[in-house]
Amino acid sequence: MTTTQRPTPCRDLAWKWVAGIATAALLVLGIGLSACAPAAQDDPVLAIVNGRPITLNEFDFRWSELSEHRRARYEDEGGKRKFLDDLINQKLWMKEAEKRGLRHSPTIRYRTQQFEERLLLDEVMRAVVKTTVEVSDEELRAYYASHGAVLPAPDRIAVSQILSNNLYAAQDIRRMLDAGVAFTTLAKRYSTDEYSRSKGGRLGLYQKGTAPPEVEQIIYRLRPGAIGGPIKTESGFYIVKVTNRKPGDRQAILAARERLKKELYAEKRQTLRRAYLDGLKSSALIRIENASKYVVEDTDLLGGNATP
Repeated sequence: MTTTQRPTPCRDLAWKWVAGIATAALLVLGIGLSACAPAAQDDPVLAIVNGRPITLNEFDFRWSELSEHRRARYEDEGGKRKFLDDLINQKLWMKEAEKRGLRHSPTIRYRTQQFEERLLLDEVMRAVVKTTVEVSDEELRAYYASHGAVLPAPDRIAVSQILSNNLYAAQDIRRMLDAGVAFTTLAKRYSTDEYSRSKGGRLGLYQKGTAPPEVEQIIYRLRPGAIGGPIKTESGFYIVKVTNRKPGDRQAILAARERLKKELYAEKRQTLRRAYLDGLKSSALIRIENASKYVVEDTDLLGGNATP
């Protein structure tokens, strides 16, 4: 079974943000936004600013291009009437920009070109990975497992431990525990872990990934009041006790899994882009001429210390 992912709201928001900036730059060059809006024979005029109309079609088009966040902000601050006021203000600023001759500014033209290139690059990359990215359940489970350290623990577990350097000593401690001797008493007397020994072995709430994997597996299996071990590890022999156990934050777990899922999809999309780019390179004629002279590694151009 496979799962699919469509373009995310965050990506759409970023796309609209870049597009909005590029549109503003095009305005300075004299390209009206009304040209972007669908033309209509019967298009009511909402306002006229210095002889330039703001039509209903233009208004609706600009409103539809707003991100959900900005639209919600307008709805809180006066709705479409406030938005119309802002369009009028933009027309006034545009008139001032024209008076100052910014239409022919090299800086504006250069920035407009940069925005256009960015938009084209984004569009072609989106087109390349337009095919829906698929991730199998097995891939997703493997990805979760490899990023287990960033996932919240499924339960909130209070743990105590006794660490011993000797197997026979650890076995003797376990026999005393089974005979009814208090865990805290034996931890203070025999544990070689200085941090927890003074606390009677208490570690507090267990943080995922802080114990050796073989110990962590036992901790997650134990019920409250149960004892596990001795467990052999590179640092010694552990005896652990779960003193309390409560369900973890389910929402935090789901949120972390969703974040990892998006990361996996992003990685797969990046892999597709790289493969496509490799194909473009293989069919392109690329010749490096003076790059080795001016573009080298470990070069401090400002200081003038180029690597020979």
